[in-house]
Amino acid sequence: MRTLICLFLLLSALAGSSQSYYLFAGTYTNLGSNTADPPKDSTGSKGIYVYRWDAATGHAALLSHTEGVVNPSYLAVAPDGKHVYACTDSRMLGAGSISAFSFDRENGALHLVNKQPSGGDNPVYVSVHSSGRWAVMGMYTGGTLSAFPIQPDGSLLPYRQNIQHTGHSIDTVRQAKSHVHSVVFPPDERYLYVQDLGTDKITIYRWGDTAQGRALLQMAGDVAAIPGSGPRHLTFHPNGKYAYLAEEMGGNVDVYRYHPESGKLDSLQRISSHVADTKGPFAGADIHVSPDGRFLYVSNRGSENSITIFSIDTATGILRTVGYQSVLGKEPRNFTLDPSGHFLLVANQVSNNIVIFRVDRETGLLHVTGEELAVPSPSCLKFTP
Repeated sequence: MRTLICLFLLLSALAGSSQSYYLFAGTYTNLGSNTADPPKDSTGSKGIYVYRWDAATGHAALLSHTEGVVNPSYLAVAPDGKHVYACTDSRMLGAGSISAFSFDRENGALHLVNKQPSGGDNPVYVSVHSSGRWAVMGMYTGGTLSAFPIQPDGSLLPYRQNIQHTGHSIDTVRQAKSHVHSVVFPPDERYLYVQDLGTDKITIYRWGDTAQGRALLQMAGDVAAIPGSGPRHLTFHPNGKYAYLAEEMGGNVDVYRYHPESGKLDSLQRISSHVADTKGPFAGADIHVSPDGRFLYVSNRGSENSITIFSIDTATGILRTVGYQSVLGKEPRNFTLDPSGHFLLVANQVSNNIVIFRVDRETGLLHVTGEELAVPSPSCLKFTP
């Protein structure tokens, strides 16, 4: 009997490890221009690339790509997995937009449903509410955020709410005005957190969704970041108790305790995401917690081109540096962990490759697999079952 039980458990584990997913890769098709200068030459990218991902082997097989979509630089997948929303026309002066795609799960193809003006220049981040009824987008150059109703067929209506941020911080070149860099829901989705590199603030909005179908983003406060730190991306721990902020300019990770009743973030720790004695300038980018909540990963661009690995004390949220891993490329703008937690994929924008690492589930360290995807100017990676 014991032998049969062990065999059943082994077969169950093997079945679970063979789970396959879809991987979406957003890119820059054109380097664009957020000034009055003419756009630069095309990167050669086709737009959004779709892969079949094997969680057992860490192998991705190309299924399809879009055509004629300009700079789908950041993506969000709808909760039902049937639609994908993209920041489009990013870095193109006066042309920012959000695009909705339907996803054919039979052949892995994306089809454009419609698109709407973004409500500001250079959209860089989009989040979809778990209800599937709303998409929220942040515009870096415009310093704005917009909330878009989503129809039952996945199409987008024009934005119902558009909010302009104002202000500046101490860097007179990079922080002369607002630069909204990400818009993030916590796990309970009571609030929306808006990370503003230009003003050195995290602005907190209370989230509401009325029966009349109107988004209600109501100011609930803000968190002042260290001057000159440049808040970029925020992520929450799976237990919903802690939030982690990647500073683009300051070279640190900020740890906060999340209070769901008020939306308040209490500072717990600020820890460097760089090797000791690194002078900068820093260019922090993306940040993610492992699915099991034990490790935090941060990407560093610039001269380092690395991923910093932290362990998380799940009782306190406090971080401890575990190690560093070269990304085997240049400009790791975005990365993600696959849903199994066994692999971490890095989108290296300048070196035009997506590098696949295996995760040591005990130590959090990353190991080179030798697997990588050649993709022009990759900028965002998302999975869906």
